[in-house]
Amino acid sequence: MHNPVLRIAVTAGEPAGIGPDVVIALTDRDWPVEIVVIADPELIAARAAQLGTPIEIRPYDATASAVASRRGRLTVAAEPLRVACEISQPTPGNAAYVIATLTRACDGCLNGEFAALATAPVHKAVINDAGIEFSGHTEFLAERTQAAQPVMLLVADTLRVALVTTHLALRDVPAAITGVRIRRVFELLHAGLVSRFGIGAPRIIVLGLNPHAGEAGHLGTEEIEIIAPALAELRAAGYDPLGPLPADTAFAPHQLSQADAVLAMYHDQGLPVLKNHGFGRAVNVTLGLPIIRTSVDHGTALELAATGRADAGSMRAALTLAIDMAVKGAR
Repeated sequence: MHNPVLRIAVTAGEPAGIGPDVVIALTDRDWPVEIVVIADPELIAARAAQLGTPIEIRPYDATASAVASRRGRLTVAAEPLRVACEISQPTPGNAAYVIATLTRACDGCLNGEFAALATAPVHKAVINDAGIEFSGHTEFLAERTQAAQPVMLLVADTLRVALVTTHLALRDVPAAITGVRIRRVFELLHAGLVSRFGIGAPRIIVLGLNPHAGEAGHLGTEEIEIIAPALAELRAAGYDPLGPLPADTAFAPHQLSQADAVLAMYHDQGLPVLKNHGFGRAVNVTLGLPIIRTSVDHGTALELAATGRADAGSMRAALTLAIDMAVKGAR
């Protein structure tokens, strides 16, 4: 029986940044799915001309059968810019456009129109400057899909790092780390590794919060009072967490060889290691959602927009992983 072609939504992100550039770069090869870019088609056409990349833009027809994307062609679901876009100069005037592309893509995934979503980078500060409260894709998509607890997972090759807390000021992190939150994030990470990555019995390293994992309480008591008890409850429930381990040694090869993922307590505890390992090919995956969502591992790189110097490796990796997870889910 012939398997239908899947549709994958791709959002082009901040129009003044490299989002359009890395999306256009996807046309350098054939894909086994139909890529549907949600963006302003005139923006995409203009940026392709500025980059010297000849492409054929096809209007998206949701009523037609999906056709695998071919080299040099890009299917675009039109979402108009709100104001003119000036390269490298983001404006709050287009914040509503960025949100509209995300909303269209997310809702399309929820209703089964798209099998997955891959996102290019957005400019959070500009969106907030427009009066729209926005702390990141992860939180936006969680609210839109009514997911109680999203989990941010970064993937680079075989290294996977998830976060207990995401986009928080460092001073707010300790209060946000509770036993309930640790257990819930761990369970969602474990389930995601099974369902999205096909890992039968995931082994997960859990980091401490403080230097040396608290040094037996001399450098902080969160490990003793919160993290270790949470891991004990997980073990009682049948899981096998490793930790809490000190963050400065947990990424040593002999430790990572025992595990399928690392669960860090906060953003800059785990992600610098992962991005040093695989920047430019790492992928951000949001677990805990009823949809499949991947993203690039970098920002808008405004200074590189339309220069031809933007590296599209992470965008290609994000799309490839989204396809892989969508195919697994379609079986």
